[in-house]
Amino acid sequence: MQNGNSLVVEQELGDFLAETERNPLAFVLDAYDWGEGELAKATGPYPWQREVLEYIGGWLQNPATRCQPCRVAVCSGHGIGKSALIGMLIGWAMSTCEDCRVLVTANTAKQLDTKTSPEVATWFRRLINADDWDVKQTSIKVKDKAHEKTWRADFIPWSEENPAAFAGLHNKGKRILVIFDEASGIDKVIWETVSGAMSDEDTEIIWIAFGNATENTGSFFECFNRAKHRWWNRQIDSRDVEGTNKAEIQKDVDDYGEDSDFVRVRWRGVFPRAGFSQFIPSEAVEVCRKYKAQGFIGLPRILSTDVARYGDDQTVTGDRQGRKARILEKLRGLDTVQVAEHVIKIIDQAEANGEPYDAWVCDGDGIGAGVIDHVKHRGYDRKLAIFEFHGGESPRDPHKYFNRRAEVWGLSRDAIAAGMEIPNDPELVTDLTAPKYFFSNKQQIQLERKEDMKKRGLASPDCGDMLAMTFAVNVVPKPKQEVSPEVYGGQMSQGWMR
Repeated sequence: MQNGNSLVVEQELGDFLAETERNPLAFVLDAYDWGEGELAKATGPYPWQREVLEYIGGWLQNPATRCQPCRVAVCSGHGIGKSALIGMLIGWAMSTCEDCRVLVTANTAKQLDTKTSPEVATWFRRLINADDWDVKQTSIKVKDKAHEKTWRADFIPWSEENPAAFAGLHNKGKRILVIFDEASGIDKVIWETVSGAMSDEDTEIIWIAFGNATENTGSFFECFNRAKHRWWNRQIDSRDVEGTNKAEIQKDVDDYGEDSDFVRVRWRGVFPRAGFSQFIPSEAVEVCRKYKAQGFIGLPRILSTDVARYGDDQTVTGDRQGRKARILEKLRGLDTVQVAEHVIKIIDQAEANGEPYDAWVCDGDGIGAGVIDHVKHRGYDRKLAIFEFHGGESPRDPHKYFNRRAEVWGLSRDAIAAGMEIPNDPELVTDLTAPKYFFSNKQQIQLERKEDMKKRGLASPDCGDMLAMTFAVNVVPKPKQEVSPEVYGGQMSQGWMR
């Protein structure tokens, strides 16, 4: 906009807003200082963002469609700039239509509060008319007191118990913009409520759903399948968008495979063959917190240690005998020798109590190898069988599992489903229920990597890994012990072999 006295500037701004009332791309191109300040490295919206803006503009400029609901669904990989486009769209919608109503929700309240709302606020601060708006965490409204209740955007967490907040979407003769962020996680009842509210005549109604292809069921999935005739949809590959880390994406492609469900969901914007879901059900874990094992006496006693690799991880040692599992120690900040000495102390104490261990399994990746070497150097490989575990190794059942780590977690899941006694430990419960799973291009079960869990804000599942590793070995108990075939759920037919 040109400089000049305040009246000229105000007139020019008014003309600009009137000209772009039904042209969101033209608005976005001129309403922000592209190439300057915070946008110094940006020349304008990404190509896929332009495509969405152009589609909405074309819909509104056509008298035949203008007052019919405009439905847009964008499914994508991570890091493509969804939240930025949400900010631009709300800025255009509210700036160019008096008394515009905007409603934004997301899969979780945390997503809404920590990601969606702050990003929208950032784009409002960059607007050419930024001084017109009162921007808060849960709402944006015009500063004109006469319109602050009718000219606003509200960020509302959804609740299937209270869909009424989404039923009052009426703004006859004006404009309504509804945005679903991370739409895969929004319940069907909210989709149905919003759909039923889009009945106002002579009203511009725009409904946009953004999300990742995390589930192959649900309302967002239907936008690209059963209900695709009602939605203009696009699937965006993260590799096709500037600003994404192509090298990191390629690492995932190399690790998991181009057509694995992980890469399909995380980067390609393609729905998985199976649900990208929790590996061990919470309900099964809750049952096992109260389960009391019986008939495990005489079964092999297996000690397990998951060694911390990074500063925020912890070293966890525990054991399992049949259906009974325990956590013995959680340690932080120790070197390999100190960790090894702790393990030796546990082995010695068990032997002194007349309950010697038959085997010790230790994570051999990273610094865990040093712990194993020290324990062996002290001669403990002559007291019990010592196994070095490598999660990336080939599984015993390559038709079912992608690698050894997925396999031992699978055995752990089976045992939990059958019923076993686990400590009533909140960290263990979280660790067991946090990892997600998906399928490789060969239909093998793959477990979510620790680094990917951390990207979701979760800790490394150290307690869960410790328990899973106890299923990595089959050992025989002491010869003098007799084991009944019916103990451990009739699974003794597999045999306990060194």
